[in-house]
Parts: sequence; structure tokens; C-alpha cells
Amino acid sequence: MRLLFVCVGNSCRSQMAEGLAKAMGHEADSAGTSPASSIATHAVTVLESRGISTEGMRPKSVDQFSAQDYDYVISMGCGVHCPVMKIDEDWGLEDPVGGPLSLYYDTAEEIQRRLNVLTQKN
Repeated sequence: MRLLFVCVGNSCRSQMAEGLAKAMGHEADSAGTSPASSIATHAVTVLESRGISTEGMRPKSVDQFSAQDYDYVISMGCGVHCPVMKIDEDWGLEDPVGGPLSLYYDTAEEIQRRLNVLTQKN
């Protein structure tokens, strides 16, 4: 599947979703409506602890992407409204930014669970 994960800062949840989806063999990207300057350190730690390379990953703007290029565009649950892009699903995930590393691990587990469900449906 071709997946695009969208949130506000594109520094945490959407980045973890991109990395996890790629590790499952999907084509995946992530973007934000107001991209941060860098990926959250804990998000990098979580991905790398799973053997997922974060090399080259950086926050990107939704303006660089077109929904037509993806099978699913998924909002991570941050109230993102993209007037130029349709959102197929909103996963409603709490933003772990500023929280402890354990919260990032919990968020990654929930993202993985949802990716597994999405993969089974398709």
C-alpha cells in the first residue's frame, strides 16, 4: 500500500508511522501542516530500537504531496484539516511530544496495531 501520514509538526507520530509502515514493506511518507525543524529525539530512539533506519527522515510540508498518489491518507489525530488534501482516516492518537520515552513506545505500539489492522483489511 501507498500511505501518507499527516499531522501538524511531522516530528513524532507521523514520522514513526512512516518508519513502521516502510518496515512492513509499504510505500510510506509523512508530512505536516506546520512542519517542525527536526524529528523528536524520542521518536528516533523508538524507531532505531526496532532496527528502523531514520537516515534522511525530516519534517516535510503537506504542500509537497498529493493525496492522489496514495491509497490512504491518515491523520494522526491532531485535528489536522487539509483543505487541499482529503483525509481517509483519523487515528486520534495522543501527541507524545514532551512526554517520557515510555509514551513514545506506547504510541508506536498503537501505530503498529493500527497498521496491522489496515493491512489485514487490504
